[in-house]
Amino acid sequence: QVQLVQSGGGSVQAGGSLRLSCAAFGHSYASYLMGWFRQAPGKEREGVASISSDGRTIYADSVKGRFTISKDNAKNTLYLQMNSLKPEDTDMYYCAAEFSRGSSLYEADFGYWGQGTQVTVSS
Repeated sequence: QVQLVQSGGGSVQAGGSLRLSCAAFGHSYASYLMGWFRQAPGKEREGVASISSDGRTIYADSVKGRFTISKDNAKNTLYLQMNSLKPEDTDMYYCAAEFSRGSSLYEADFGYWGQGTQVTVSS
């Protein structure tokens, strides 16, 4: 069983930066596909970025060039560095994990989820 505990997030003005963290307990990240998703009230959850066990990354078109996903296997922690934030990035953000050597940004491919953290970007 993998437990994901998120930290970071908060409120920032447009153009600012935030970093989200996601610590894993119960298993090593090294063999897991990891990802970040976001969801606004009343909308479907959408993939933001993912990183495979061997470091392959996928980004949503809306965040390419602004967000960076990374992981520290020694610390069992996943990160999402968010720069040049826009008001439309305002959402609840979730980290996710799955025991897989594949690469994906589909919600259905992830079985473990963090508790969520709010990101609010004001104009």
